[in-house]
Amino acid sequence: MLNPYLHLNSKLFDKEAEAKPTRDGYGEGLVFLGTTNPNVVVLTADLSDSTRCEEFAKRFPERFFECGVAEQNMAAIAAGMGVTGKIPFVSSYATFSPGKNWETIRTTIVYNEANVKIAGHHSGIVTGPDGATHQATEDIAITRAWPGIRVIVPCDAIEAKKATILAAETKGPVYLRFTRDKTPIITTDKTPYTPGKAQTFWVSDNPEVTIFATGHLLYYALLAAKNLEKNGINVLVANVSCIKPLDGESVLELAKTGAVVSVEDHQVTGGLGGALSEFFARNKPLPMEFVGLQDTFAESGKALELIKKYGMDEVAIEKAVKKVLTRKK
Repeated sequence: MLNPYLHLNSKLFDKEAEAKPTRDGYGEGLVFLGTTNPNVVVLTADLSDSTRCEEFAKRFPERFFECGVAEQNMAAIAAGMGVTGKIPFVSSYATFSPGKNWETIRTTIVYNEANVKIAGHHSGIVTGPDGATHQATEDIAITRAWPGIRVIVPCDAIEAKKATILAAETKGPVYLRFTRDKTPIITTDKTPYTPGKAQTFWVSDNPEVTIFATGHLLYYALLAAKNLEKNGINVLVANVSCIKPLDGESVLELAKTGAVVSVEDHQVTGGLGGALSEFFARNKPLPMEFVGLQDTFAESGKALELIKKYGMDEVAIEKAVKKVLTRKK
């Protein structure tokens, strides 16, 4: 059942449940920071509307910088601000920043430990109709390879707002990952949010498998857990909003079921699944299955159709749970 102690959305499984893009939470978080922290500045690369920076720009024009279609220049400017007392948030599509912008971010921001927050928007295949060129499905892998950076993937718009606000309080570079399409609201304003901590969102009696999910696919992991429980298979579902640094202590405790499934809207190489498998290889080898893009680009299409086609929905998660359970036994 849904963990009642976390004040999760009680209408989550209703047909008319509320849904919002996680980028909306980013925009709300920026406005909050604008009113509470005079050192916060926002930069974008001709994408203020798409990255939800417009309201911040209207209310705090002296702290908003439109850099044009020049992501590398934007990163270098932000790096200078980040080492001189400001807290810059750089906003673009994830395929451009950190994608196209990878080396400049590496050298000017991460290497210098500049206090910059990189907001990668339009991530995952839920970017949908824009197709593979704009669906960032490798960004977790390329950012978590950098030394000393935090990688945060909020599960919904409410958590996205909290993550944005707390990123400003975190010293050093942070990568924040957001989606364009509407996704279900899983949490509430009262749901505790501790940066870097994995949280149990669903737990059945005597769970046999642990599902570690990140981002908006957490919703499908919860749907799968509900269906599996009806069919006599009990699981635990954990929200891993912080991919790096991974919350090893909690992960180890949650994996006491002895079998694990990772779920993410990302390539199965290098993302959450990669981080977990590296951790378990060092600390507790166990059977594991990976739900995500299986070494392929996705095509153009509606988000829900793509999630189903590329095996990331609740049906695919249920199959992965049954497969890993067979291996465990």
